[in-house]
Amino acid sequence: MTALAPAIWGSTYLVTTELLPPQRPLLAAVVRALPAGLLLVAVTRQLPKGAWWWRAAVLGALNIGFFFALLFVAAYRLPGGVAATVGAVQPLLVAALSAGLLGDRLTLRTVFAGAAGVAGVGLLVLRADARLDGVGVLAALGGAVVMAAGVVLSKRWSSPAPLLATTGWQLAAGGLLLLPVAALVEGPPPALTTGNLVGYAYLTFVGSALAYALWFRGIRALPPTTVTFLGLLSPLVATALGWLVLAQELTPAQLLGGLVVLAAIVVQSRGARPVPSPRRVTPSPAATR
Repeated sequence: MTALAPAIWGSTYLVTTELLPPQRPLLAAVVRALPAGLLLVAVTRQLPKGAWWWRAAVLGALNIGFFFALLFVAAYRLPGGVAATVGAVQPLLVAALSAGLLGDRLTLRTVFAGAAGVAGVGLLVLRADARLDGVGVLAALGGAVVMAAGVVLSKRWSSPAPLLATTGWQLAAGGLLLLPVAALVEGPPPALTTGNLVGYAYLTFVGSALAYALWFRGIRALPPTTVTFLGLLSPLVATALGWLVLAQELTPAQLLGGLVVLAAIVVQSRGARPVPSPRRVTPSPAATR
């Protein structure tokens, strides 16, 4: 089930290019996060308690707000293939942070699988004429770092609240962080067409509410390194949809890259078992009302 989240995120590029208004990435980021978060909070009717007010804010900033903002900078200053290849280092970052913060063992298998994942994504999406931009590369790397930190802290700070409530808190916090940035950088939203509304609805309900709930469910049940390796499916799905829907040509190198990505995921996932979250506390019924 966790693999569905990055598979859904892999469709974001197609939805963005075909349905959304151009040059409005921050607006798309706000729409992805804030309405979905508020919807889940309204459905669960549960607000954070105690330390979870600031923890939800920190996790929302790392997993959503800062990540989307840095992703926006990288997308504008780098070709998509470069940004995706730099972002593919995230599993290795999660493995290193998990060793330091969660006491997980960093194995050679994980290191080799992570390196293969980066190479596979590079073959899949990187072009020979891709230009490099220092600020863009730093932004893409920063996005991978903050998302990696968010994944590991999501495991370390396992919420006693239901999954949908915790997901809603993070999406709402990240969306509120992005809202003033989008207003300052992009100004008021443009007039929206029916296609725009369909695209934004997809991002809200499927790309965020559903996908992030599945993602955080996976973090609760699996080692965080295993979860982030599944994130390599996103560029794979994006490439496949470009071929299926947009009739984009696939080269032998891309096919090889896709196989390398799948092999890296399988190698890392082999033998992985669901693990309990550290410091997990089973709340009383009164504590979750």
